[in-house]
Amino acid sequence: MWLRRRLLPPKSYIRLFSSQAEASVKLDNFRTLESNPTNHTEAHLNRFYTIDPILRKTTLYKKSMPKQFFEGIKPFAEMCLMVREPAVEVIGYLNKTDYKRPVNRFVFYGELGCGKSLQLLHLIHYGQVNDFIIVHVPWVPYWYKVPKERSNSETRDGFLDVNIDAAEWLLHFKTQNAALLQKLDLKCSKEYVWSEHETTPAGATLLELIEHGISRIRFATDTINVLVEELKQQSTAGNCRTMVAIDGFNAFFHPKTLIKFDNRVKATPENITITQPFLSLAQSDWSGGVCLLVADKWALTKERMESDFPKYLLHRKGFEFLDPFVPIHVDLYNDQEFDSVISYYLDRKWIQNYTPGMEKELKFISGGNGYKLRGITAPL
Repeated sequence: MWLRRRLLPPKSYIRLFSSQAEASVKLDNFRTLESNPTNHTEAHLNRFYTIDPILRKTTLYKKSMPKQFFEGIKPFAEMCLMVREPAVEVIGYLNKTDYKRPVNRFVFYGELGCGKSLQLLHLIHYGQVNDFIIVHVPWVPYWYKVPKERSNSETRDGFLDVNIDAAEWLLHFKTQNAALLQKLDLKCSKEYVWSEHETTPAGATLLELIEHGISRIRFATDTINVLVEELKQQSTAGNCRTMVAIDGFNAFFHPKTLIKFDNRVKATPENITITQPFLSLAQSDWSGGVCLLVADKWALTKERMESDFPKYLLHRKGFEFLDPFVPIHVDLYNDQEFDSVISYYLDRKWIQNYTPGMEKELKFISGGNGYKLRGITAPL
């Protein structure tokens, strides 16, 4: 009798297992088990996939994602992204790309809060899985609106440096790519002289170059310039593949920044030294990579926001700079996407006081806007 009791599972376990099995059947409507973004196709649309928690410490860590999305990871007890059409479309293009040809440039656009940054995050995950070196700028306007400091450039007359922000970006780049850079063991193609007593010799690894820029903040912006040129050369030579992912890219072409010269005149992005290396990456004069760029109204400063289209947001100069490019429209949630989000919120107990008819009301109030929906449902 004792042996029989030991072999049979307790009733509580049976009830738990049964409830989990029932839950898994319900989850099929809004989840997919395919966690590799390389394999995402139209068959996975409108479903959430789970991201490996290990990536939260490297490629997809806090500073790489929108604040609202990051704040949802803890209450949801997982990191999930919905598979949506814009990301699937670009993944299809990337899977068929000939990387020996000049880089393709994709520009994401759409209404505020429609999910452009999350589509970029989905594709960054794709890049990580496929061993791309990720050159990610989470939000360009931070450099022009709220820089941590500004100083006159020591190497270019009439220009301003934001070296603390530049050093932080180098640390961000290292966090996302350290393991891959160590594996590829990419070397500097020539010697770089920083001062009378400081040089980076030819043959030094890119990791050593990055460490120099982080530890010697006064050279951080110049280090980014060197790093970008080295990455373009290495990618073109076929030694690596590089994914450029820049959110708020249109800020590079805004007429003015909030940074001022000593004479109190506002600087333009062209006057800020950190601008040039990332514009260089967005040119099509190199191969072995891809450029994923987001044009967003919030990247503008104190300007009327009348349109979501790239030609308006990039201004004429930015539009001509990128032409030709592939526009990728990120729309508001369609009916299936909205249903999946509500089902996910209910599953994660984000919405706890659900009543019949609430879904239609939430859709009407939010207008299918994911950013608004998260805020509206927070008290529920």
